[in-house]
Amino acid sequence: MLTAIAVLLRIISNPVGNVFQKQLTSGGHHPLLVNFLTYLLLSVLVITLAWPVHWLELPPGFWYNAIAAGIAGALGNGFLVKALQMGDLSVLGPVNSYKSVIGIIVGIFLLGEVPNIWGLLGVVLIIWGSYFVLDTTEERFSWALLKKKEIQYRIWAMVLTAIEAVLIKKIILYSSPTTAFICWCWFGAFFSGLLLFFFRQNIALVNGPLKGGIILKYALLVTCIGIMQFTTNYAFDHMQVGYALSLFQLSTIISVLLGHRLFGEKHIRQKLIGSAIMIIGSVIIILLKNK
Repeated sequence: MLTAIAVLLRIISNPVGNVFQKQLTSGGHHPLLVNFLTYLLLSVLVITLAWPVHWLELPPGFWYNAIAAGIAGALGNGFLVKALQMGDLSVLGPVNSYKSVIGIIVGIFLLGEVPNIWGLLGVVLIIWGSYFVLDTTEERFSWALLKKKEIQYRIWAMVLTAIEAVLIKKIILYSSPTTAFICWCWFGAFFSGLLLFFFRQNIALVNGPLKGGIILKYALLVTCIGIMQFTTNYAFDHMQVGYALSLFQLSTIISVLLGHRLFGEKHIRQKLIGSAIMIIGSVIIILLKNK
C-alpha cells in the first residue's frame, strides 16, 4: 500500500513541478538558476534529516555513486528545465516515456535486473503510445523532430536522469531512501552551482526583487520536486528501477492535461489516446511483472 501511495504521489508531483518550472522560466528566470535554487532550498530543508545518519560509516562505493548521481542529476535537470522553457509540456512529457527503456538497459548491466517478457511488452506499448503524441508536432514522428532544440534537451535530460535513477538505486542499497534523498539534494546543489559558475550566469533574478507570487511558485516547485524525489527513492527501494520508471510514465496524461489547460496546447485528443496506450503498457508491467 505504501509503495502504491509513493508511486501515486510521484506521478502527480512530477508534472505539477514541471508546470512551475515552465512558468518561472517563461517569466524570465534562467533555467540553470531555477535548477540551482530548487536544489539549494531542498538542501537547507533536509539538514535536520542528516543528523541521525552515520556518514563516516558509509562505504566508498556510496560516495562514488553519490557524486556520479549528483553530476548526472544536475546536468539532467538543467536540460529538463531548459527544454520546458522552449517546448510544450504536453509533448515533452511523453518523450520521457523512453526513460524506462534506458533504465531497464542500464539496470541490466549495473544492477542485474533482467525484465521478463511482460515487462518488455509494456515498454513497447509505452513507446508506441508516444508515437501518437509526437505525431502532433509540426515535424511529426520523424528524424526531423530530433533537430528541435527542446527535443534534444529533453532527450539529454532523459538519458542523464535515467542513469541517475540507477545510481540512486545503488546509493539506496548502500544506505537508505532518506540518506539517498539527502545526498541527492546536497550533491545536486553543489554541481548545479558549478554549472551556474561555469556558464557565468548571474544568480540575481532577472525580474528584479522577489515578489510574493514568485516566492510562492518557488515554494511550490521545491515542494513538488522534494515529494517527487523522495517518493522516487521509496519506490526504487521496493521495486526494480525499470519497472518503477515505467509506472512513473503514468504522469504523462497529467502533463498533457496541464499543458492543454494552463498553456493552451493543442491536439489534446490524440495526445490522450497516446497517453492511454502508455498507461496500458504500465499496467501490464506492474500486474504481470512476476509472471
